[in-house]
Amino acid sequence: MATSRATIEYLLEQLASAGQMSARKMFGEYALYHGGKVVALVCDDQLFIKPTEASRLYLQAPQERYPYPGAKPWFVISGEAWEDADWLVALVQTTARALPPPKIKRPKRSKAIATKGETYDTD
Repeated sequence: MATSRATIEYLLEQLASAGQMSARKMFGEYALYHGGKVVALVCDDQLFIKPTEASRLYLQAPQERYPYPGAKPWFVISGEAWEDADWLVALVQTTARALPPPKIKRPKRSKAIATKGETYDTD
């Protein structure tokens, strides 16, 4: 069961005051970003927060579940907790601060094919 667009819209609305929030669809599910960092996954309409020591302390006794087969456990946040926007914003910001800065992606270099002294751009 894939996550509904309405779920993502609701979460982004609740997290609007967090600043720099975005969502990206991946394989029918979504990743939530804060300042370019993946802070949460939304899989099967469930919210999973990236586990960090700071988010563990914030949640006090977090429940851990697997967002998808083969994944490591993440902290699952119940739908009832989504209603408290201030609490949810603080959780996302706490998690984001605990994560390293996103890696800078280098621009792709064009590949050239040389044949008898001629160069052809493959882009």
